[in-house]
Amino acid sequence: MSLQLAVALDSPSFDAGDWVSWARQADDARIDFITLDDGFEKTGPDAVLTAARIAPVTRHVGLIPVATTTHTEPFHLSTAIASLDYASRGRAGWQVRVSPGGSSLLGRREPLGVEELFAEARDAVEVVRRLWDSWEDDAIIKDVPTGRYIDREKLHYIAFDGAYFSVKGPSIVPRPPQGQPVVAALAHAPLAWEFAGRSADLIFITPSDESDAVKIKSKLDPKLKVFADLVVHLSPDARPAPSDAAVFTGTPVQLVELLERWSSSGIDGVRLRPGSLSVDLGVITGQLVPLLRERGLFQPSSATTLRSRLGLPVAINRYAAQGAVSA
Repeated sequence: MSLQLAVALDSPSFDAGDWVSWARQADDARIDFITLDDGFEKTGPDAVLTAARIAPVTRHVGLIPVATTTHTEPFHLSTAIASLDYASRGRAGWQVRVSPGGSSLLGRREPLGVEELFAEARDAVEVVRRLWDSWEDDAIIKDVPTGRYIDREKLHYIAFDGAYFSVKGPSIVPRPPQGQPVVAALAHAPLAWEFAGRSADLIFITPSDESDAVKIKSKLDPKLKVFADLVVHLSPDARPAPSDAAVFTGTPVQLVELLERWSSSGIDGVRLRPGSLSVDLGVITGQLVPLLRERGLFQPSSATTLRSRLGLPVAINRYAAQGAVSA
Protein backbone atom coordinates (compact mmCIF):
# COMPACT_ATOMS: atom_id res chain seq x y z
CA MET A 1 0.00 0.00 0.00
CA SER A 2 1.35 3.42 -0.97
CA LEU A 3 1.77 6.05 1.73
CA GLN A 4 1.65 9.81 1.48
CA LEU A 5 4.68 11.55 2.90
CA ALA A 6 5.04 14.74 4.92
CA VAL A 7 8.02 16.31 6.64
CA ALA A 8 8.02 18.60 9.67
CA LEU A 9 10.34 21.58 9.31
CA ASP A 10 10.85 22.56 12.95
CA SER A 11 13.70 25.01 13.53
CA PRO A 12 14.39 28.23 15.46
CA SER A 13 16.31 29.64 12.47
CA PHE A 14 15.49 33.22 11.45
CA ASP A 15 17.51 32.87 8.23
CA ALA A 16 15.15 32.96 5.25
CA GLY A 17 17.77 31.18 3.18
CA ASP A 18 17.57 28.14 5.46
CA TRP A 19 13.82 27.86 5.06
CA VAL A 20 13.95 28.31 1.30
CA SER A 21 16.64 25.62 1.03
CA TRP A 22 14.73 23.12 3.19
CA ALA A 23 11.47 23.76 1.36
CA ARG A 24 13.08 23.36 -2.05
CA GLN A 25 14.58 20.03 -0.99
CA ALA A 26 11.12 18.79 -0.01
CA ASP A 27 9.59 20.24 -3.17
CA ASP A 28 12.16 18.64 -5.47
CA ALA A 29 11.59 15.26 -3.78
CA ARG A 30 7.83 15.71 -4.34
CA ILE A 31 7.03 15.39 -0.65
CA ASP A 32 3.25 15.82 -0.31
CA PHE A 33 3.43 18.60 2.26
CA ILE A 34 5.57 20.17 4.94
CA THR A 35 4.50 21.50 8.32
CA LEU A 36 6.02 24.48 10.11
CA ASP A 37 5.81 24.58 13.88
CA ASP A 38 4.96 27.65 15.95
CA GLY A 39 3.67 28.66 19.36
CA PHE A 40 3.81 31.41 21.94
CA GLU A 41 6.36 29.45 23.99
CA LYS A 42 8.68 28.70 21.04
CA THR A 43 11.63 30.65 19.68
CA GLY A 44 11.59 31.11 15.93
CA PRO A 45 9.89 32.96 13.08
CA ASP A 46 6.14 33.17 12.59
CA ALA A 47 5.11 29.97 10.81
CA VAL A 48 2.46 31.54 8.56
CA LEU A 49 4.82 34.30 7.42
CA THR A 50 7.57 31.75 6.83
CA ALA A 51 5.20 29.68 4.70
CA ALA A 52 4.36 32.82 2.72
CA ARG A 53 8.08 33.31 2.04
CA ILE A 54 8.40 29.70 0.91
CA ALA A 55 5.30 29.65 -1.30
CA PRO A 56 6.65 31.54 -4.36
CA VAL A 57 9.84 29.45 -4.56
CA THR A 58 8.10 26.06 -4.50
CA ARG A 59 5.76 24.45 -7.02
CA HIS A 60 4.38 21.21 -5.63
CA VAL A 61 4.73 20.79 -1.88
CA GLY A 62 1.81 21.63 0.39
CA LEU A 63 2.40 24.18 3.16
CA ILE A 64 0.77 23.68 6.57
CA PRO A 65 1.90 26.18 9.22
CA VAL A 66 0.85 25.94 12.86
CA ALA A 67 -1.27 28.80 14.23
CA THR A 68 -2.70 28.77 17.73
CA THR A 69 -6.32 29.68 18.42
CA THR A 70 -5.50 30.82 21.95
CA HIS A 71 -5.73 34.63 21.74
CA THR A 72 -5.33 34.71 17.95
CA GLU A 73 -8.42 36.23 16.36
CA PRO A 74 -10.10 33.86 13.88
CA PHE A 75 -10.73 36.73 11.44
CA HIS A 76 -6.98 37.31 11.15
CA LEU A 77 -6.30 33.57 10.89
CA SER A 78 -8.79 33.25 8.05
CA THR A 79 -7.26 36.08 6.02
CA ALA A 80 -3.70 34.87 6.65
CA ILE A 81 -4.36 31.30 5.50
CA ALA A 82 -6.50 32.48 2.57
CA SER A 83 -3.66 34.77 1.48
CA LEU A 84 -1.21 31.86 1.79
CA ASP A 85 -3.50 29.78 -0.39
CA TYR A 86 -3.31 32.47 -3.06
CA ALA A 87 0.47 32.81 -2.72
CA SER A 88 0.90 29.05 -3.11
CA ARG A 89 -1.81 28.64 -5.77
CA GLY A 90 -3.88 26.25 -3.72
CA ARG A 91 -1.30 24.44 -1.58
CA ALA A 92 -2.10 25.90 1.85
CA GLY A 93 -3.33 24.37 5.06
CA TRP A 94 -3.55 25.26 8.73
CA GLN A 95 -2.55 23.12 11.71
CA VAL A 96 -4.71 24.19 14.62
CA ARG A 97 -3.12 24.38 18.05
CA VAL A 98 -4.40 25.27 21.51
CA SER A 99 -1.97 26.76 24.02
CA PRO A 100 -2.63 26.28 27.74
CA GLY A 101 0.45 28.39 28.53
CA GLY A 102 -0.40 31.18 26.11
CA SER A 103 -2.64 33.06 28.55
CA SER A 104 0.15 33.78 31.02
CA LEU A 105 2.38 35.09 28.24
CA LEU A 106 -0.15 37.50 26.77
CA GLY A 107 -2.12 38.46 29.87
CA ARG A 108 -5.38 38.89 28.03
CA ARG A 109 -7.65 36.95 30.38
CA GLU A 110 -7.83 34.15 32.89
CA PRO A 111 -6.45 30.85 31.58
CA LEU A 112 -8.97 28.41 30.12
CA GLY A 113 -9.17 24.75 31.02
CA VAL A 114 -8.29 22.14 28.42
CA GLU A 115 -11.93 21.42 27.53
CA GLU A 116 -12.61 25.14 27.14
CA LEU A 117 -9.53 25.56 24.96
CA PHE A 118 -10.79 22.90 22.58
CA ALA A 119 -14.29 24.43 22.62
CA GLU A 120 -12.73 27.76 21.70
CA ALA A 121 -10.72 26.05 18.95
CA ARG A 122 -13.90 24.46 17.53
CA ASP A 123 -15.53 27.89 17.39
CA ALA A 124 -12.42 29.39 15.81
CA VAL A 125 -12.32 26.78 13.05
CA GLU A 126 -16.04 27.24 12.42
CA VAL A 127 -15.59 31.00 12.08
CA VAL A 128 -12.57 30.61 9.80
CA ARG A 129 -14.43 28.17 7.57
CA ARG A 130 -17.45 30.47 7.36
CA LEU A 131 -15.23 33.40 6.45
CA TRP A 132 -13.57 31.39 3.68
CA ASP A 133 -17.06 30.78 2.29
CA SER A 134 -18.25 34.37 2.79
CA TRP A 135 -17.25 35.17 -0.80
CA GLU A 136 -18.76 32.97 -3.48
CA ASP A 137 -16.31 31.79 -6.13
CA ASP A 138 -17.71 34.15 -8.77
CA ALA A 139 -18.23 37.18 -6.51
CA ILE A 140 -15.63 39.23 -8.43
CA ILE A 141 -17.26 40.38 -11.67
CA LYS A 142 -15.19 43.44 -12.79
CA ASP A 143 -18.20 44.92 -14.59
CA VAL A 144 -16.75 48.02 -16.29
CA PRO A 145 -20.03 49.46 -17.70
CA THR A 146 -21.63 49.59 -14.22
CA GLY A 147 -18.40 50.24 -12.32
CA ARG A 148 -18.93 47.19 -10.11
CA TYR A 149 -15.93 45.13 -9.03
CA ILE A 150 -17.95 42.63 -7.01
CA ASP A 151 -21.47 41.27 -7.00
CA ARG A 152 -22.68 42.27 -3.52
CA GLU A 153 -25.26 39.50 -3.57
CA LYS A 154 -22.43 36.97 -3.51
CA LEU A 155 -20.82 38.27 -0.32
CA HIS A 156 -22.26 36.95 2.93
CA TYR A 157 -22.31 38.04 6.56
CA ILE A 158 -21.42 35.06 8.71
CA ALA A 159 -23.05 36.46 11.89
CA PHE A 160 -21.24 34.23 14.40
CA ASP A 161 -21.96 34.97 18.06
CA GLY A 162 -20.27 32.48 20.38
CA ALA A 163 -18.98 32.15 23.93
CA TYR A 164 -15.48 33.37 23.04
CA PHE A 165 -15.92 35.87 20.22
CA SER A 166 -18.41 37.37 17.79
CA VAL A 167 -17.61 37.83 14.11
CA LYS A 168 -19.84 39.38 11.48
CA GLY A 169 -17.80 39.23 8.29
CA PRO A 170 -17.60 38.92 5.32
CA SER A 171 -13.89 38.33 4.87
CA ILE A 172 -11.63 40.98 3.35
CA VAL A 173 -10.01 38.29 1.17
CA PRO A 174 -11.87 36.53 -1.67
CA ARG A 175 -12.58 32.83 -1.32
CA PRO A 176 -9.27 30.88 -1.41
CA PRO A 177 -8.32 28.86 -4.52
CA GLN A 178 -9.10 25.60 -2.68
CA GLY A 179 -12.33 27.00 -1.29
CA GLN A 180 -11.41 25.49 2.05
CA PRO A 181 -7.67 25.13 2.75
CA VAL A 182 -6.83 21.93 4.60
CA VAL A 183 -7.35 22.06 8.38
CA ALA A 184 -5.09 19.75 10.39
CA ALA A 185 -4.64 18.90 14.06
CA LEU A 186 -2.15 16.99 16.19
CA ALA A 187 -3.98 14.71 18.60
CA HIS A 188 -2.58 12.63 21.45
CA ALA A 189 -5.76 11.87 23.39
CA PRO A 190 -9.54 11.33 23.04
CA LEU A 191 -10.47 15.00 23.57
CA ALA A 192 -8.19 16.04 20.72
CA TRP A 193 -9.41 13.13 18.57
CA GLU A 194 -12.98 14.37 19.06
CA PHE A 195 -11.97 17.91 18.14
CA ALA A 196 -10.28 16.69 14.96
CA GLY A 197 -13.31 14.64 13.98
CA ARG A 198 -15.58 17.67 14.27
CA SER A 199 -13.31 20.38 12.90
CA ALA A 200 -10.37 19.03 10.88
CA ASP A 201 -9.67 17.33 7.56
CA LEU A 202 -6.40 15.72 8.61
CA ILE A 203 -5.07 14.40 11.90
CA PHE A 204 -1.54 13.68 13.10
CA ILE A 205 -1.43 10.79 15.57
CA THR A 206 1.47 9.56 17.70
CA PRO A 207 1.39 5.74 17.74
CA SER A 208 4.18 3.75 19.33
CA ASP A 209 4.13 1.15 16.54
CA GLU A 210 1.94 -0.18 13.71
CA SER A 211 -0.43 -2.06 16.04
CA ASP A 212 -0.95 1.10 18.09
CA ALA A 213 -1.67 2.97 14.85
CA VAL A 214 -4.41 0.46 14.04
CA LYS A 215 -5.88 0.88 17.53
CA ILE A 216 -5.90 4.68 17.37
CA LYS A 217 -7.28 4.81 13.83
CA SER A 218 -10.22 2.62 14.83
CA LYS A 219 -11.29 5.34 17.28
CA LEU A 220 -11.18 8.20 14.77
CA ASP A 221 -13.81 9.68 12.51
CA PRO A 222 -13.47 7.74 9.22
CA LYS A 223 -13.58 10.92 7.13
CA LEU A 224 -10.24 12.09 8.56
CA LYS A 225 -6.99 11.68 6.68
CA VAL A 226 -4.65 10.05 9.19
CA PHE A 227 -0.89 10.67 9.32
CA ALA A 228 1.36 9.01 11.90
CA ASP A 229 4.16 11.07 13.41
CA LEU A 230 7.62 9.52 13.42
CA VAL A 231 10.80 11.19 14.68
CA VAL A 232 13.73 10.01 12.56
CA HIS A 233 17.46 10.03 13.26
CA LEU A 234 19.35 8.87 10.19
CA SER A 235 22.87 9.82 11.21
CA PRO A 236 25.18 7.06 12.54
CA ASP A 237 26.10 9.40 15.41
CA ALA A 238 22.52 10.31 16.37
CA ARG A 239 21.55 10.40 20.02
CA PRO A 240 17.74 10.45 20.14
CA ALA A 241 15.97 12.66 22.67
CA PRO A 242 12.63 11.77 24.29
CA SER A 243 9.60 12.53 22.12
CA ASP A 244 5.82 12.39 22.18
CA ALA A 245 5.98 10.36 18.96
CA ALA A 246 7.65 7.11 18.00
CA VAL A 247 11.39 7.49 17.46
CA PHE A 248 13.39 5.72 14.75
CA THR A 249 17.18 5.53 14.67
CA GLY A 250 18.86 3.68 11.83
CA THR A 251 19.51 3.62 8.09
CA PRO A 252 17.19 4.62 5.23
CA VAL A 253 16.81 0.94 4.27
CA GLN A 254 15.71 0.05 7.79
CA LEU A 255 13.28 2.97 7.78
CA VAL A 256 11.75 1.74 4.53
CA GLU A 257 11.17 -1.64 6.15
CA LEU A 258 9.47 0.04 9.11
CA LEU A 259 7.24 2.17 6.88
CA GLU A 260 6.30 -0.91 4.87
CA ARG A 261 4.97 -2.48 8.07
CA TRP A 262 3.19 0.73 9.03
CA SER A 263 1.52 0.92 5.61
CA SER A 264 -0.58 -2.12 6.53
CA SER A 265 -2.13 -0.28 9.50
CA GLY A 266 -4.57 1.65 7.32
CA ILE A 267 -3.07 5.08 7.89
CA ASP A 268 -2.96 7.46 4.93
CA GLY A 269 0.55 8.72 5.44
CA VAL A 270 3.48 9.46 7.69
CA ARG A 271 4.88 12.77 8.86
CA LEU A 272 8.62 12.43 9.36
CA ARG A 273 10.11 14.73 11.98
CA PRO A 274 13.87 14.99 11.36
CA GLY A 275 15.94 14.84 14.51
CA SER A 276 18.39 17.16 12.78
CA LEU A 277 17.17 19.15 9.78
CA SER A 278 20.71 19.83 8.58
CA VAL A 279 21.46 16.09 8.43
CA ASP A 280 18.25 14.09 8.21
CA LEU A 281 16.30 16.13 5.66
CA GLY A 282 18.93 15.53 2.99
CA VAL A 283 18.91 11.80 3.73
CA ILE A 284 15.10 11.72 3.55
CA THR A 285 14.92 13.51 0.21
CA GLY A 286 18.07 12.06 -1.35
CA GLN A 287 17.99 8.44 -0.15
CA LEU A 288 14.74 7.51 1.57
CA VAL A 289 12.33 8.85 -1.06
CA PRO A 290 14.02 6.99 -3.97
CA LEU A 291 13.95 3.77 -1.92
CA LEU A 292 10.26 4.23 -1.10
CA ARG A 293 9.48 4.81 -4.77
CA GLU A 294 11.37 1.64 -5.75
CA ARG A 295 9.27 -0.36 -3.27
CA GLY A 296 6.04 1.25 -4.48
CA LEU A 297 5.46 2.76 -1.04
CA PHE A 298 5.45 6.37 -2.24
CA GLN A 299 4.17 7.78 -5.51
CA PRO A 300 4.49 11.52 -6.20
CA SER A 301 1.15 13.15 -6.91
CA SER A 302 0.40 15.25 -9.99
CA ALA A 303 -2.43 17.06 -8.18
CA THR A 304 -2.10 20.83 -8.18
CA THR A 305 -3.87 21.58 -4.87
CA LEU A 306 -3.28 20.18 -1.41
CA ARG A 307 -6.91 19.11 -1.05
CA SER A 308 -6.82 17.09 -4.25
CA ARG A 309 -3.43 15.62 -3.37
CA LEU A 310 -4.88 14.32 -0.11
CA GLY A 311 -7.99 12.98 -1.82
CA LEU A 312 -10.32 15.43 -0.06
CA PRO A 313 -13.57 16.36 -1.80
CA VAL A 314 -14.09 19.66 -3.57
CA ALA A 315 -15.14 22.22 -0.96
CA ILE A 316 -18.68 23.38 -1.73
CA ASN A 317 -19.48 26.94 -0.64
CA ARG A 318 -22.12 26.63 2.08
CA TYR A 319 -23.79 29.95 1.25
CA ALA A 320 -23.93 29.31 -2.49
CA ALA A 321 -25.38 25.87 -1.77
CA GLN A 322 -28.03 27.39 0.54
CA GLY A 323 -28.97 29.87 -2.16
CA ALA A 324 -29.32 27.11 -4.73
CA VAL A 325 -31.60 25.14 -2.42
CA SER A 326 -33.78 28.14 -1.56
CA ALA A 327 -34.06 29.05 -5.24
